[in-house]
Amino acid sequence: MQNKESTEYDHLFKLLLIGTSGVGKSCMLMRYVDNNFTNNFYNTIGVDFKIKSIFLENKNIKLQIWDTAGQDRFRTITCSYYRGAHGIIIVYDITDRESFDSVKMWMSEIDKYAQEDVIRMLVGNKCDVEDKRAVSYEEGEALAKQLKLQFIETSAKLSTNIEQSFLTIAKNVLEKSQNSIKAESAQNMKIGQISSTQVIGNTNKKSSQCC
Repeated sequence: MQNKESTEYDHLFKLLLIGTSGVGKSCMLMRYVDNNFTNNFYNTIGVDFKIKSIFLENKNIKLQIWDTAGQDRFRTITCSYYRGAHGIIIVYDITDRESFDSVKMWMSEIDKYAQEDVIRMLVGNKCDVEDKRAVSYEEGEALAKQLKLQFIETSAKLSTNIEQSFLTIAKNVLEKSQNSIKAESAQNMKIGQISSTQVIGNTNKKSSQCC
Protein backbone atom coordinates (compact mmCIF):
# COMPACT_ATOMS: atom_id res chain seq x y z
CA MET A 1 0.00 0.00 0.00
CA GLN A 2 1.41 3.41 -0.95
CA ASN A 3 2.16 6.06 1.63
CA LYS A 4 -0.70 8.54 1.88
CA GLU A 5 1.72 11.50 1.65
CA SER A 6 3.19 10.23 -1.62
CA THR A 7 -0.18 9.83 -3.35
CA GLU A 8 -2.00 13.01 -2.28
CA TYR A 9 -1.11 16.41 -3.71
CA ASP A 10 -2.73 19.75 -4.42
CA HIS A 11 -0.99 20.36 -7.73
CA LEU A 12 0.85 18.33 -10.34
CA PHE A 13 3.30 20.38 -12.40
CA LYS A 14 5.18 19.18 -15.46
CA LEU A 15 8.63 20.72 -15.84
CA LEU A 16 11.05 20.29 -18.76
CA LEU A 17 14.83 20.53 -18.88
CA ILE A 18 16.05 21.45 -22.36
CA GLY A 19 19.40 22.43 -23.84
CA THR A 20 22.31 21.22 -25.94
CA SER A 21 23.70 17.74 -25.28
CA GLY A 22 26.30 17.64 -22.51
CA VAL A 23 25.26 20.75 -20.57
CA GLY A 24 24.39 18.68 -17.49
CA LYS A 25 20.60 18.43 -17.56
CA SER A 26 20.59 14.82 -16.34
CA CYS A 27 23.09 15.65 -13.59
CA MET A 28 20.94 18.55 -12.42
CA LEU A 29 17.89 16.30 -12.26
CA MET A 30 19.80 13.53 -10.48
CA ARG A 31 21.20 15.99 -7.94
CA TYR A 32 17.82 17.56 -7.22
CA VAL A 33 15.74 14.40 -6.93
CA ASP A 34 18.27 11.85 -5.66
CA ASN A 35 20.96 14.15 -4.22
CA ASN A 36 23.47 12.21 -6.28
CA PHE A 37 26.09 13.07 -8.90
CA THR A 38 28.20 11.16 -11.39
CA ASN A 39 31.14 12.28 -13.52
CA ASN A 40 30.32 9.58 -16.05
CA PHE A 41 28.87 11.26 -19.14
CA TYR A 42 25.90 9.65 -20.82
CA ASN A 43 23.38 10.89 -23.37
CA THR A 44 19.70 10.80 -22.56
CA ILE A 45 17.94 8.60 -25.10
CA GLY A 46 14.80 10.49 -26.09
CA VAL A 47 13.36 11.49 -22.72
CA ASP A 48 13.59 10.50 -19.07
CA PHE A 49 11.72 11.79 -16.05
CA LYS A 50 11.73 11.77 -12.27
CA ILE A 51 9.15 12.70 -9.63
CA LYS A 52 9.81 15.06 -6.75
CA SER A 53 7.26 16.00 -4.09
CA ILE A 54 7.68 19.34 -2.33
CA PHE A 55 5.73 21.52 0.10
CA LEU A 56 5.40 25.07 -1.18
CA GLU A 57 3.15 27.94 -0.08
CA ASN A 58 1.22 25.53 2.17
CA LYS A 59 0.53 23.27 -0.80
CA ASN A 60 1.66 19.73 -1.56
CA ILE A 61 3.20 19.90 -5.02
CA LYS A 62 4.21 16.94 -7.16
CA LEU A 63 6.82 17.85 -9.77
CA GLN A 64 7.09 15.65 -12.83
CA ILE A 65 10.47 16.68 -14.24
CA TRP A 66 11.32 15.63 -17.78
CA ASP A 67 14.93 15.42 -18.95
CA THR A 68 15.00 15.75 -22.74
CA ALA A 69 17.75 14.71 -25.13
CA GLY A 70 19.73 17.54 -26.68
CA GLN A 71 20.83 15.75 -29.84
CA ASP A 72 19.19 16.69 -33.14
CA ARG A 73 18.27 13.06 -33.91
CA PHE A 74 15.87 13.02 -30.95
CA ARG A 75 14.31 16.42 -31.71
CA THR A 76 11.14 14.98 -33.25
CA ILE A 77 10.63 12.78 -30.19
CA THR A 78 11.19 15.45 -27.57
CA CYS A 79 9.07 18.13 -29.29
CA SER A 80 5.87 16.35 -28.26
CA TYR A 81 6.83 16.71 -24.59
CA TYR A 82 6.61 20.50 -24.75
CA ARG A 83 2.84 20.26 -24.85
CA GLY A 84 1.29 20.43 -21.42
CA ALA A 85 4.49 21.67 -19.76
CA HIS A 86 3.92 24.20 -17.00
CA GLY A 87 7.56 25.27 -16.73
CA ILE A 88 10.67 24.93 -18.89
CA ILE A 89 14.30 25.33 -17.81
CA ILE A 90 16.75 26.13 -20.61
CA VAL A 91 20.22 24.95 -19.60
CA TYR A 92 23.59 25.90 -21.07
CA ASP A 93 27.14 25.04 -20.01
CA ILE A 94 29.19 28.06 -18.88
CA THR A 95 32.32 26.36 -20.29
CA ASP A 96 30.72 25.82 -23.71
CA ARG A 97 30.06 28.96 -25.75
CA GLU A 98 28.15 27.00 -28.40
CA SER A 99 25.58 25.81 -25.86
CA PHE A 100 25.04 29.43 -24.80
CA ASP A 101 24.68 30.57 -28.41
CA SER A 102 21.98 27.91 -28.87
CA VAL A 103 19.70 29.38 -26.19
CA LYS A 104 17.72 31.47 -28.68
CA MET A 105 17.18 28.39 -30.82
CA TRP A 106 15.73 26.59 -27.80
CA MET A 107 13.52 29.60 -27.12
CA SER A 108 12.14 29.33 -30.66
CA GLU A 109 11.40 25.64 -30.02
CA ILE A 110 9.39 26.65 -26.95
CA ASP A 111 7.52 29.29 -28.95
CA LYS A 112 6.73 26.69 -31.59
CA TYR A 113 5.63 23.74 -29.46
CA ALA A 114 4.79 24.86 -25.90
CA GLN A 115 1.91 26.89 -24.49
CA GLU A 116 2.33 30.60 -25.09
CA ASP A 117 2.31 31.51 -21.39
CA VAL A 118 4.56 28.68 -20.16
CA ILE A 119 6.95 29.72 -17.39
CA ARG A 120 10.58 29.82 -18.58
CA MET A 121 13.93 30.06 -16.83
CA LEU A 122 17.56 30.26 -17.99
CA VAL A 123 20.25 28.30 -16.14
CA GLY A 124 24.01 28.41 -16.65
CA ASN A 125 25.32 25.09 -15.33
CA LYS A 126 28.84 23.96 -14.27
CA CYS A 127 29.72 27.19 -12.46
CA ASP A 128 32.20 25.16 -10.41
CA VAL A 129 34.54 24.94 -13.44
CA GLU A 130 35.56 28.59 -13.19
CA ASP A 131 38.97 28.11 -14.82
CA LYS A 132 37.28 26.90 -18.04
CA ARG A 133 34.51 29.52 -18.08
CA ALA A 134 33.64 30.64 -21.63
CA VAL A 135 30.46 32.58 -20.79
CA SER A 136 30.54 35.27 -18.11
CA TYR A 137 27.81 35.63 -15.53
CA GLU A 138 27.06 39.09 -16.93
CA GLU A 139 26.50 37.65 -20.43
CA GLY A 140 24.04 35.10 -19.10
CA GLU A 141 22.26 37.73 -17.05
CA ALA A 142 22.06 40.11 -20.03
CA LEU A 143 20.61 37.43 -22.32
CA ALA A 144 18.04 36.46 -19.69
CA LYS A 145 17.03 40.10 -19.34
CA GLN A 146 16.73 40.42 -23.13
CA LEU A 147 14.55 37.30 -23.30
CA LYS A 148 12.63 38.28 -20.14
CA LEU A 149 13.70 35.16 -18.23
CA GLN A 150 14.77 34.55 -14.67
CA PHE A 151 18.45 33.59 -14.50
CA ILE A 152 20.67 31.60 -12.19
CA GLU A 153 24.00 29.78 -12.39
CA THR A 154 24.27 26.29 -10.92
CA SER A 155 26.66 23.43 -10.26
CA ALA A 156 25.19 19.94 -10.21
CA LYS A 157 28.56 18.65 -8.99
CA LEU A 158 28.66 20.89 -5.91
CA SER A 159 24.85 21.17 -5.63
CA THR A 160 25.12 24.96 -5.95
CA ASN A 161 21.71 26.60 -6.53
CA ILE A 162 20.22 23.33 -7.84
CA GLU A 163 17.35 23.22 -5.35
CA GLN A 164 16.86 26.98 -5.64
CA SER A 165 16.46 26.81 -9.42
CA PHE A 166 13.75 24.14 -9.28
CA LEU A 167 11.97 25.78 -6.34
CA THR A 168 12.00 29.14 -8.13
CA ILE A 169 10.33 27.85 -11.27
CA ALA A 170 7.90 25.74 -9.22
CA LYS A 171 6.94 28.82 -7.19
CA ASN A 172 6.37 30.82 -10.38
CA VAL A 173 4.21 28.05 -11.86
CA LEU A 174 2.20 27.83 -8.64
CA GLU A 175 1.68 31.60 -8.56
CA LYS A 176 0.47 31.57 -12.17
CA SER A 177 -1.88 28.66 -11.41
CA GLN A 178 -3.35 30.41 -8.37
CA ASN A 179 -3.84 33.64 -10.31
CA SER A 180 -5.66 31.71 -13.05
CA ILE A 181 -7.96 30.11 -10.47
CA LYS A 182 -8.72 33.52 -8.91
CA ALA A 183 -9.42 35.05 -12.33
CA GLU A 184 -11.73 32.17 -13.27
CA SER A 185 -13.54 32.43 -9.94
CA ALA A 186 -14.02 36.19 -10.40
CA GLN A 187 -15.32 35.64 -13.93
CA ASN A 188 -17.80 32.99 -12.74
CA MET A 189 -18.96 35.32 -9.98
CA LYS A 190 -19.46 38.13 -12.51
CA ILE A 191 -21.47 35.83 -14.78
CA GLY A 192 -23.58 34.77 -11.79
CA GLN A 193 -24.30 38.40 -10.89
CA ILE A 194 -25.33 39.19 -14.47
CA SER A 195 -27.65 36.17 -14.52
CA SER A 196 -29.25 37.22 -11.21
CA THR A 197 -29.81 40.74 -12.51
CA GLN A 198 -31.49 39.37 -15.64
CA VAL A 199 -33.79 37.14 -13.58
CA ILE A 200 -34.81 40.08 -11.36
CA GLY A 201 -35.40 42.24 -14.44
CA ASN A 202 -37.63 39.61 -16.03
CA THR A 203 -39.63 39.23 -12.80
CA ASN A 204 -40.25 42.98 -12.59
CA LYS A 205 -41.44 43.06 -16.21
CA LYS A 206 -43.96 40.29 -15.52
CA SER A 207 -45.36 41.98 -12.39
CA SER A 208 -45.89 45.28 -14.22
CA GLN A 209 -48.04 43.72 -16.96
CA CYS A 210 -51.78 44.47 -17.01
CA CYS A 211 -54.32 41.69 -16.32
